[in-house]
Amino acid sequence: MSVKSIVGGFPLKKERGRRGSGWERPHVLWKWLLLSTAIGLVAGLGAITFFRAIQLVSAIVLGRLVGYQAPDPAGEGSTTWIPLWAAPRPWLLPVVTTLGGLLAGLIVFLWAPEAEGHGTDAAIAAFHHGQPIRARVPLIKLLASALTIGSGGSGGREGPSAQISAGFGSLLASLLHLDVRDRRLAIATGIGAGIGAIFRAPLGGAVLAAEILYRNDLEAEVLLPAMIASIVGYSVFGAFSGWNPIFAVPSNLGFTSPLQLAWYGLLGLLCGLVGRAYASGFYGITQAFSRLMFPRWLKPALGGLLVGLIGLLVPQVLGMGYGWVQLWMGEGLAAWPLWILLLLPFLKIIATGLSIGSGGSGGIFGPGMVIGAAVGAAFWRLGYPLLPGLPATPAPLVIVAMMALFGGIAHAPLAVMLMVAEMTGNLSLLAPAMLAVSLALLVVGQQSIYRSQLATREGSPAHRRHSNLARLAVQQVQQALLPPQPVLTPNLPLSEAEALLKTLQIPVISVADAQGRWLGMLTLAQVQQVAPAERGQRRVAEVLGPQNQTAVTLSDSLDRALALFSQHCLECLPVIETRNGSSHLIGYLTAQVILQADRTASAAAQPQEGRGRQKAQSASQAQEAGHG
Repeated sequence: MSVKSIVGGFPLKKERGRRGSGWERPHVLWKWLLLSTAIGLVAGLGAITFFRAIQLVSAIVLGRLVGYQAPDPAGEGSTTWIPLWAAPRPWLLPVVTTLGGLLAGLIVFLWAPEAEGHGTDAAIAAFHHGQPIRARVPLIKLLASALTIGSGGSGGREGPSAQISAGFGSLLASLLHLDVRDRRLAIATGIGAGIGAIFRAPLGGAVLAAEILYRNDLEAEVLLPAMIASIVGYSVFGAFSGWNPIFAVPSNLGFTSPLQLAWYGLLGLLCGLVGRAYASGFYGITQAFSRLMFPRWLKPALGGLLVGLIGLLVPQVLGMGYGWVQLWMGEGLAAWPLWILLLLPFLKIIATGLSIGSGGSGGIFGPGMVIGAAVGAAFWRLGYPLLPGLPATPAPLVIVAMMALFGGIAHAPLAVMLMVAEMTGNLSLLAPAMLAVSLALLVVGQQSIYRSQLATREGSPAHRRHSNLARLAVQQVQQALLPPQPVLTPNLPLSEAEALLKTLQIPVISVADAQGRWLGMLTLAQVQQVAPAERGQRRVAEVLGPQNQTAVTLSDSLDRALALFSQHCLECLPVIETRNGSSHLIGYLTAQVILQADRTASAAAQPQEGRGRQKAQSASQAQEAGHG
């Protein structure tokens, strides 16, 4: 019997009709045992390849060309380092960071634009919307991220690892013709396996796969396959890299003084504030780069140049930064200049925004933990002479701050606590960590570092068919179609387009050529991103891009249309049809019209449901009378 027949040949329609995951059913369990094992194998091999690629690029570019060597964490190499000022050619640093950004930008925007950024958000979005991930994305992500991080760009290795294994999960679902539900589970399983392998934290990775999808909820169905895949991925990666935790910490870090809870609580509040600054700063820099009017593939080079210039002053912002975290856990922290420790969290935020927000490739999980570690190190450095009962070594505060800052801003408190505990081989600080993470979450509120996270499962398209909106899955767009609004021509100056949008008091309008072929949607926000002095010379066609061409057809379901509204934050959704190979606008949808269609269908269904209940009750009474 082939693997495909085992995995793809079960009666999934019956399975979908039941509530729950159905893990108690043997064929479901065997199916996901095979799928999870395959995803875990690829996660482990992908983590090995990616890890080695970063090391190779860093050794050639930073080591041989610049002559600079950053420290490694104790579980991954030597903690010795060569200061940048002692390197033979420190002036080459901005050059190599610029070239790394340029090559990464060329690779991403020529072959897979969706591979830009940190990767985890894209994998989360793919889960919620059931979108397949193109087969080329994992390879492009691996190459571009290795170039970005290895040349000194500030980024983490977990986002690319997650997207690599999540991409394989999506590819596996396509090859085996699995349904949308199984595709989503395979993608989430890949997220956990990739992160669990690269961080040598299988339990934390598995829990993260379930927790990172929502701000205030958990995808419990993902836990079992993610555990299997994460264990397999960790085993494969551990066989290559060793089984020691990433960080070496003293053995006597146990929590023994209740007085310290006050300082851990204060640290948690501080981490929550810096976490908010991380999210706001990262996406603020990302938005600033999106407004720059030059080719997208060139923007990561500019980001790399600026990171290189910052790195000349404070080299601790370069690369992943885990080696510096290792040094901050030791007693040598007392000798560090205080100004560096105080500036480091904010300089790392800026460097990460410049490296990844510019269109480069890398993760934001790792930098988040480095930022948290820097906050903990600065807190200890400032507080040790002043605060009674503070730990004698900085390691406890550094570890708890790592958990609190990223656990809070990622809305994954349990997963991040477990992951950092596995990365340090220390479980004795979980009690103060729970306090610090809880307070950080209170400060963070609903803000998140992951834009694709949804609040709860009720808002996810992955669960829409199991909610009251299931009626929309059987209704088509043509049942809620609105007539076309005015359209713009592509050669119209942006100043005239802006005036028309303001006159009509609408935020978005369609663009079509003289033959009536639909070209996309223009928003008022896009127009206003162009400098006012240039709007008279710039044309509508110049600001249109692929992001403006989201549309549906008459035969699409209202369920899919509503998912597009939530995914792209649209004001309205154009409805098109294909004539002679070209798209033509025939109308619009709004979210309000879709919800009205749902209410109408619900009102129509209620009398039928009432009659059905009456029939069932009458039949039951007749049966009881017959027995009597």
